[in-house]
Amino acid sequence: MFLNKGFVLASRPEGAPRPENFRLVTSEVAEPAGGEVIVRHHYLSLDPYMRGRMNAAKSYAEPQKLDAIMIGGTVGEVVASQNPAFAVGDMVVGMGGWQLYARSTGQGLRKITRPHIPVQAFLGLLGMPGITAWYGINAILAPKPGEVVTVSAATGAVGSVAGQLAKMAGARVIGIAGGEAKCRFAVEVLGYDLCIDHRAPDFEARLAAALPDGVDCVFENVGGKPLALCLERLRDFSRIAICGLVASGYDGATPTPLRDLKIILDRRARIEGFVITDHRALWPQAIDELADYFEDGRLGWTETVEEGLEAAPEAFIGMLQGKNFGKQLVKLI
Repeated sequence: MFLNKGFVLASRPEGAPRPENFRLVTSEVAEPAGGEVIVRHHYLSLDPYMRGRMNAAKSYAEPQKLDAIMIGGTVGEVVASQNPAFAVGDMVVGMGGWQLYARSTGQGLRKITRPHIPVQAFLGLLGMPGITAWYGINAILAPKPGEVVTVSAATGAVGSVAGQLAKMAGARVIGIAGGEAKCRFAVEVLGYDLCIDHRAPDFEARLAAALPDGVDCVFENVGGKPLALCLERLRDFSRIAICGLVASGYDGATPTPLRDLKIILDRRARIEGFVITDHRALWPQAIDELADYFEDGRLGWTETVEEGLEAAPEAFIGMLQGKNFGKQLVKLI
């Protein structure tokens, strides 16, 4: 028996999530049956998509069920196994949720095969956020040397990787982030050419000055006014990749519409929304390439780590408010 603790969704939030939308529960996890494994989680990933799943409305994925363990990516150690594909001691990545232990048939679990890389990297740089950035940059935007790329949430788990990959492609990369500290980090650590604080009172003027000749590629994580302003500055044959709209309706706020779709036609622009779980066949290639970049020093990441499962709700709420730097994690062991 293993004593488990986890958070379930107690109620659906109206607007921004609150601590009372979550409830901590305890349970016992029995030894695995034939074909099963028990995983003790070391880290929990907190990501913006979880907010959308908390709504009951139809979307690209099923809503989070009430009174069920909150969905979430995890990395952990196999502590009991009746599955020949996994041995006790294996480190694995999966969707174990907001809990200390998870029972699994092994479906959806991936072994970590590069043990010298910190395990939490497989939830960020080498996990879903990094793969999302890799796909958006390589498969949709494909920036050419000298082109101009904007990246919103520039220091977040996805944006920080997207910006670095765009720089590696030879583009001029303009970040958009919340706060002067994040903008300094984007330029001084991540290598952005420039980063604009969207909270600044003169944000619109600063963005216009940063894009005097327009923008070729827009990597969008946020939505709202920054996206609308970037779209107004599109160049001919520009490309827009949309993987998140955290500031544009996730919390029930009124989305910021495009001011004029005619610009998409006039600029012969291509706009594509994508969900990275639709492209799982490419994940091994993406992980290998990102791991190689990390190992040879061309790609780095940063993270915000809270300690203990009980910290998850407040960490999640803070992440949606932009309080984190880079990948938001909760350390569970």
